Amino acid sequence: MDKSQTGSAVGVGLLERMFKLQQHGTTARTEIIAGFTTFLTMVYIVFVNPQILGVAGMDTQAVFVTTCLIAAFGSIFMGMLANLPVALAPAMGLNAFFAFVVVGTMGLPWQVAMGAVFWGAIGFLLLTIFQVRYWMVANIPQSLRLGIASGIGLFIAMIGLKNAGIIVPNPETIVAVGKLMSHRVLLGVLGFFIIVVLASRNIHAAVLISIAVTTMLGLALGDVNYTGIFSVPPSVNNVVGQVDLAGSLNLGLSGVIFSFMLVNLFDSSGTLIGVTDKAGLTDARGKFPNMKRALYVDSISSVVGAFIGTSSVTAYVESSSGVSIGGRTGLTAVVVGLLFLLVMFLSPLAGMVPAYAAAGALIYVGVLMTSSLARVRWDDLTDAVPAFVTAVMMPFSFSITEGIALGFISYAVMKAATGRWREISPCVMVVAALFLLKIVFIDAH
Repeated sequence: MDKSQTGSAVGVGLLERMFKLQQHGTTARTEIIAGFTTFLTMVYIVFVNPQILGVAGMDTQAVFVTTCLIAAFGSIFMGMLANLPVALAPAMGLNAFFAFVVVGTMGLPWQVAMGAVFWGAIGFLLLTIFQVRYWMVANIPQSLRLGIASGIGLFIAMIGLKNAGIIVPNPETIVAVGKLMSHRVLLGVLGFFIIVVLASRNIHAAVLISIAVTTMLGLALGDVNYTGIFSVPPSVNNVVGQVDLAGSLNLGLSGVIFSFMLVNLFDSSGTLIGVTDKAGLTDARGKFPNMKRALYVDSISSVVGAFIGTSSVTAYVESSSGVSIGGRTGLTAVVVGLLFLLVMFLSPLAGMVPAYAAAGALIYVGVLMTSSLARVRWDDLTDAVPAFVTAVMMPFSFSITEGIALGFISYAVMKAATGRWREISPCVMVVAALFLLKIVFIDAH
């Protein structure tokens, strides 16, 4: 055996010991491909997050770097400490709430608003430390867990359909079919069918092949501009160290802080449940391996993210794209994290991938995740209704958290109104009550 083979064997052995690949029925090659796939379906955040936070007056170049850094930090630690194929990054939705509502409408300086994000993340971490969050996640009823997994699938499928241009906004019908003969729509559809055809033939690199083919076709058609490969990361001095922690810690902002905490709690927890369920890692009660560690990692990542100047960090639903092609261990997440570090230097190349090139992967994940609905007890309306409400309200409200909120409330209503109130666990009672308070006192205003 030559030196290269010896080095390769040592490397594989190290990965086996760290991530227990054989135990999870996977290989290093599969995990690396899964990491690349997840990365390509969520790398958009390093371009979108700076645009949104820039509306609040933040330095977009600095936010680009901090977004890459926190995505790398969260994903690598999730992989190393919890051994789960779940990647983390700043949350879509919360960044818009931060920029357009807290800064735009309420008129707060971004430094103070980001301080509110930080204190919300501290509350999020405290819930984890005192195991309140663990208790809540472990006691979510099966019907709600199935609804959450399926709802996330529908939600990201809708994002994929939108990114491909297959559906577009319509003021009269809410949404409508886009221009199906547009080459961008056709490439998005082609990408989807490349994935499903190859996946049906058990080709695990289906998503990567699809993204590469559609991006190259986009380049040939003039949609993709080659602007180089390397760039030097800009300075982060205009963002890091500028968060106003003291100015944001006041009673007047308690509602904002609570909103950030509550939304992040259920967005991240719901995603962890959905992704691990799809990976076949959850048990009958919805628990998954290293659950406590995973909750600590995403809680701490949120605190660190806010401190360096990015919106709340969460587990990403796009992790399901890597899971769908075989990602089962933390090696997938570590690969994602390393790629986020590289993208700081390769931003022109990463930016070449158009939205429609990754759209097929998102739609494909939607197909896989909605299969959870087959396990719902449809003959029992007290279980079926909450699952249905949770699943459909995620895409219809364009919010994972709102779907979870209405699902919990409907579960409590159905069980109580049919005389089966004993089936309502204290966890469901507390969560449903919190969501009702949020709707009445926060959303109403």
